[in-house]
Amino acid sequence: MKKKAIVVGAGLAGMSAAIRLAGDGYDVKIIEKNSNVGGKLNKREGKGFSFDTGPSILTMPWVLEQLFSSVHRRVEDYITIERVEPQWRTFFEDGTKIDVTSDLPDMLEEMKKVSGDTSAKLTELIHYAENMYELCMKSFYKYSLADLKDLKQHHTLKELMAMDPLSTVADGTKKRLNNKYLEQMFNFFVMYVGSNPYQAPAILNQLIYVQLGLGIHYVKGGMYNIAEGMKQLLNELRVDIQLNTPVDHLVIEGKEVKGIRTADGTLHEADIVVSNLEAIPAYRSLVPHKEGKKEAKKLNKKFVPSVSGLVLLLGVDRQFDDLKHHNFFFSENPEKEFHDIFEKGIPSDDPTVYIGISARSDDSQAPKGKDNLFVLTHVPPLKEGDHGKYDWAEYRELVLDKLERNGMKGLRDSIEFEYRFTPEDLEELYGPNGGSIYGVASDKKKNGGFKIPAKSELYDNLYFVGGSTHPGGGVPMVTLSGQLTADLIKEHETQKQPS
Repeated sequence: MKKKAIVVGAGLAGMSAAIRLAGDGYDVKIIEKNSNVGGKLNKREGKGFSFDTGPSILTMPWVLEQLFSSVHRRVEDYITIERVEPQWRTFFEDGTKIDVTSDLPDMLEEMKKVSGDTSAKLTELIHYAENMYELCMKSFYKYSLADLKDLKQHHTLKELMAMDPLSTVADGTKKRLNNKYLEQMFNFFVMYVGSNPYQAPAILNQLIYVQLGLGIHYVKGGMYNIAEGMKQLLNELRVDIQLNTPVDHLVIEGKEVKGIRTADGTLHEADIVVSNLEAIPAYRSLVPHKEGKKEAKKLNKKFVPSVSGLVLLLGVDRQFDDLKHHNFFFSENPEKEFHDIFEKGIPSDDPTVYIGISARSDDSQAPKGKDNLFVLTHVPPLKEGDHGKYDWAEYRELVLDKLERNGMKGLRDSIEFEYRFTPEDLEELYGPNGGSIYGVASDKKKNGGFKIPAKSELYDNLYFVGGSTHPGGGVPMVTLSGQLTADLIKEHETQKQPS
């Protein structure tokens, strides 16, 4: 008889794990509280505008290719992935504009706007970042790592030292660039995983190579089609997806999770339970014993939530000609901005603002001659007692002021459609710790850049996937976490077999 696996939550990580577990022979059931799959990868429509409400940039598409091929499918039969160029347009408060592109001669020309010897700087930076990426392909992207001991199994001492372990992301870029514009721009790549460049380990500078070397991508018809493609595959694999079904608690006997009980009282038995709800909220809300809250408290000291965000979906009656598909309006003082968010735990009074306009690459996303603006500003995760503390309507005004000041004149008057997501909304909808977008922040001092172990330390057959576990947040990382956790389950189950 097939073993039964239950996945709590149908985010990308949960669906990825379910695909792999089904491929490994499990009878798989996904239990999801919301009315659709995809988790934070969601969509919203109104007045002819379409918006991806979560991730808007796809990197490392090989992760999706690997997932689909693991069950003998081709990802291109389910979704159409297209490369985006230029990758970003960046705006600085003094009027400087720099386009980020994977066309290296063009990138050198862009860097000349603010720096002299660009060729040597860019060559050294990419070489440094590529070495980091290649090291990670040997371990970080191949195995579910819990700590330094795990990492050491896959690397020589020389390789570990090549990861620049004593430096932060910002240390690494400063040494190679020594230019405030370029440092701010390349440091911001670490926000793909919601971390502070002044605290995150330098190994994350590999993201510079991930972007410039491998490119950034978009999915035709909207990023939500990644979730739709996975759902189609899950249906083909006969995975039972139950929507609108909140989980009340895990059913626990001794050291084993025997299944889950849903809010309507139904018992679903399982041999393996995988939680796509982040580990800390899962221990806090799904474990019906004191030891769950105790474990959540312990983990929270070491693994702090990444940033949350204020999201504005704006359908506007014009096209802002100076904008590309992806745009970043940088803060004047990045050290102060990150200190406000990560150290003081307050929204910055001069935040970096991202605007994604998928209509720039896809006519189906907005009416002709109009723009669909996905506006994201990072803010601190909610702490206990923070709910309702901040006036997000007032913060919206600060964000719009910044955009109008930086060239988007008439923005307020152009808005035809608007929808807003706050940290409180994100926490309520998807359950992440403090409304975090990217799971756990990478912090060199607190956790060495590692995440919460994918296998529960309390229960033998409980596992975790998603941004709070290895390898972290963002579309490729959480999708990979599902695959790596499935590998870990397979390894543990094999060890249990009698020899």
